[in-house]
Parts: sequence; C-alpha cells; structure tokens
Amino acid sequence: MSDYRLHCFGESGNSYKAALMLELTGCDWTPLWVPFFQGATRSEQWRETINAMGEAPVLIHGSRALTQSGVILDYLVEQTGRFGGADADEKREILRWILFDNHKFTSYFATLRFMLGIKKMPESPVTEFLRGRVIDAWKVVEKQLEVTDWLVGGRPTIADFSLAGYVFYDEEVGFDPWTMFPAIDAWRQRLAALPGWKGPWELMPSKPTDA
Repeated sequence: MSDYRLHCFGESGNSYKAALMLELTGCDWTPLWVPFFQGATRSEQWRETINAMGEAPVLIHGSRALTQSGVILDYLVEQTGRFGGADADEKREILRWILFDNHKFTSYFATLRFMLGIKKMPESPVTEFLRGRVIDAWKVVEKQLEVTDWLVGGRPTIADFSLAGYVFYDEEVGFDPWTMFPAIDAWRQRLAALPGWKGPWELMPSKPTDA
C-alpha cells in the first residue's frame, strides 16, 4: 500500500492542488477515485466515514485523514520539508495567499467553470456576477505576477500550487483568461516546466481505480 492515498477525481481542481504537491515532492501515493458526479460526497456514508464536510480531496496518511486542500498542502510541507516558507514571515505570506485563493481566486472560478464548462448551463445573471468576481480576483494575482515569478519568496511554494488548482483546465468560462491575464499565463507555464510536473488528468482518475 502506498504511503499516501488521495481521495480525488480528475475534474477537481482542489484535488489537483494536493495531487500536484504529492507528485512534485516524490511521495509514494495513490489516487482513489471519488464518484463525485454520482453524489458520493453528499452521501451519509461519505460524511460519516470519510469527510464530514462532504468534500474532496481527502488525504489518508497512516491513521490520519486530512481534509481541505490548504491543510493538506501545509501538512505535506511538514512531511517533506519542501515548498514551504523559509521563515515565519514567508509562512504567513503563504497562508495569506492560500486564504485569498480559497475565498476568491479558486472559489469563484471553480463555480463559474462548473456551471458553464461542466454542467453546460446557459449564461445568466449568476454567471455574469461570478465572472465579474473572477476577473476582480485574477487582477490581484496578475498584478503580483507582473513583478515576481512566484507568489512568495522568489521560488515555487504551496501558495503557487494552491492557486494553480484550476489553471490547467480548458472548459468554457465566458472569457479567455490567458489573453486577459498574460502574467498568470506565464506563471502557469513556469509551473508546467517544474521537474516532475503533470497535469490534472495525468494524476487523477475520471473513472474507478483498483487501488
């Protein structure tokens, strides 16, 4: 059995954050497919035995079951000694970006992508509202990446991996993010050039696994 097991599914950018960290740090890990679109995470069994919050990813390491991508990333820094902050100030700055990501950068984009790109819902006042919030959040990151290659400390950290959760998917979101945000696109390409990098569909299944 692998040292780490990650409950995840290919469409999940939040799961990809954890999968990418596991892969780039060379951890011995196995993806465990979550049948999300069949309602698995909403089931009583999932909430009682895997994650009471009804979400993926969930990282299993020994007797520990960790949920929330930011917590998982921080835990893997502790376990591997890689991609964390060099001092207390950097650790706080990493946390600041992860909180911004979870609250704004990922959350609005992931919801818009789900509605338009996955569920193929028509445009509506809701998608227009979400797109405006996405663009506002991405402007913050664009401004940072116009002056730095990485978000914290001049090198890749889990802050970058957190914000990278959804930037390697290509579903329709109603605008071209790479034309509108060239600094984010360049950062995305730097991430993809890291030794050992793989995209979400290479790391996570979209159908059952035998693991």
